[in-house]
Amino acid sequence: MLGALLNIAFVIIEAAYGLMANSLALLADAGHNLSDVLVLLLAWGANVLASRKATASHTYGYRRATILAAFFSGLSLFATMAWIAIEAIQRLDTITTPDSVTVMLVATIGIGVNFFTAALFMQSKEDDLNVKGAFLHMMVDGLVSVAVVISGAVIYFTDWNLIDPLLSLLIVIAIGLSSWGLLRDSFGLAVDAVPPHIDLAGVRQYLLTQDRVNAIHDLHIWAISTTQVALSAHIVRNKVEVDDDFLRELTNELKHQFQIDHCTIQIENGACEQNCQH
Repeated sequence: MLGALLNIAFVIIEAAYGLMANSLALLADAGHNLSDVLVLLLAWGANVLASRKATASHTYGYRRATILAAFFSGLSLFATMAWIAIEAIQRLDTITTPDSVTVMLVATIGIGVNFFTAALFMQSKEDDLNVKGAFLHMMVDGLVSVAVVISGAVIYFTDWNLIDPLLSLLIVIAIGLSSWGLLRDSFGLAVDAVPPHIDLAGVRQYLLTQDRVNAIHDLHIWAISTTQVALSAHIVRNKVEVDDDFLRELTNELKHQFQIDHCTIQIENGACEQNCQH
């Protein structure tokens, strides 16, 4: 909420001064900041949905909303990138002279707003792709604001106005490099890919080394949300019996070693393995 409110205020200020100063760099940064506001609102809303309890029609609850929010966050970065690139290419033919002092002052405020907002997400970004999306947006914007200050300084001291659209194109490259991983990983989670931090071969090997386990099949690992991972597997044991201690130890270790939160294990004696594969 704090990040969204700060960025809404800054977008209004930056867009207004971008128009007054005739600076594409400021307008481009304001457009990107606007997408950041949407991303922050999406991330916030997704976390609220994820906290809701499961229902009869949504037995996992709404936790996958965090994955969708991360995916739309990545898409919005690329949409912003396309808009900035089109505007910058058009400005290459018609060079204008922005008010460099205004550009530097507004962009300096942006540096503080964006880096402060990014700091709010610093601790959680490695554990939550949804939060990482918001963090990347803020960090990119902070770096963009630094670039805009440099652009204003170059124009002020050298009158080289071409720096404004050229720097905007560099902004596009920065956004693309920073956001590709987010888009790739969030799309993977949305289509039930194994989460990037999970070692599938390591999980399989761990299960095969457990007491009286002869084989394993139908092993599936997918993300319920950007912070929770599920697993289901059919385990063949040479002695089939109700063994709650075995299952309890197995699920605890999967949680501890591999950060897998929700496990469903089916114990078999091997007779139905062929049917399971079909």
